[in-house]
Amino acid sequence: MKTGIVLEGGAMRGMFTAGVLDVMMEQDITFDGAVGVSAGAVFGCNYKSRQPGRVIRYNKRYCRDPRYVSIRSLLKTGDLYGENFCYHELPDRLDPFDAAAYRKNPMEFYVVCTDALTGEAVYHRCGRGDARDLQWMRASASMPMVSKLVELEGRLLSDGGTADSIPVRFLEGQGYRRIVAVLTQPKGFSKQPNKLLPLLRVALRNYPALVRALEVRHERYNETLRYLAQREREGSLLVLRPSQALKIGAVERDAEQLERVYQIGRADALAAVSKIHTFLCSAAERSSACTDRETAVSGGPEGA
Repeated sequence: MKTGIVLEGGAMRGMFTAGVLDVMMEQDITFDGAVGVSAGAVFGCNYKSRQPGRVIRYNKRYCRDPRYVSIRSLLKTGDLYGENFCYHELPDRLDPFDAAAYRKNPMEFYVVCTDALTGEAVYHRCGRGDARDLQWMRASASMPMVSKLVELEGRLLSDGGTADSIPVRFLEGQGYRRIVAVLTQPKGFSKQPNKLLPLLRVALRNYPALVRALEVRHERYNETLRYLAQREREGSLLVLRPSQALKIGAVERDAEQLERVYQIGRADALAAVSKIHTFLCSAAERSSACTDRETAVSGGPEGA
């Protein structure tokens, strides 16, 4: 039974996801496949390359660097998050991304983008962790109005969260039957219509299908939350979400705030470790490997 993990986006709410994934790496929790959306893609790829600590490290180090994120970058290049710095200089030289380890890890890693001409989701498997894959991750995280569209394989691509913020159905369609979904909003959250829609309609007037997708995004998102609740009740899905509202924006230049959200992710993940192991090694699919893993987590066999 294939296991998978879904990584929601949310810009700097992704520090929560980084904390969760670092704990999973430390606890040797693995999956057969993963799908990341936006920040879930650009941060989640470090889960496949097995680089705990990298996401919080470089975000804290460069959060005040105008090459990383700045209005200056937006005005000069059309990208709030600098494309050359984020997807070339940083992973190649300043805090290297381990593409060799990424390729060696058998876990499949998918990203979600939105086709600007159709408004539909585009799913792409990133198998090498090379420059081309990083461009797909960049496309997944290209927030409308503050990022340029990314042209790949004859498509114009934008932020994946517009078309499919929580792609659980996609993983199910790929044959994954036990799925953990890492969300970046607390329980009870309901997405509201985007307050920037009037501006988005003007800025993206040449892409009416993308605008339409943005107009109905909150409806799709809330419907997906209802679907997640149903799958949780059925026992095929486990949702990890922040225990509190993260209260952090798309851009955060305070390293302490990044660390705060990261630590919430770590704390919530540590509290859920036993639940995650139990879910992945449920009674119906129990194997000796699962039993050994659960014993290690609990500190010994029952009654020891």
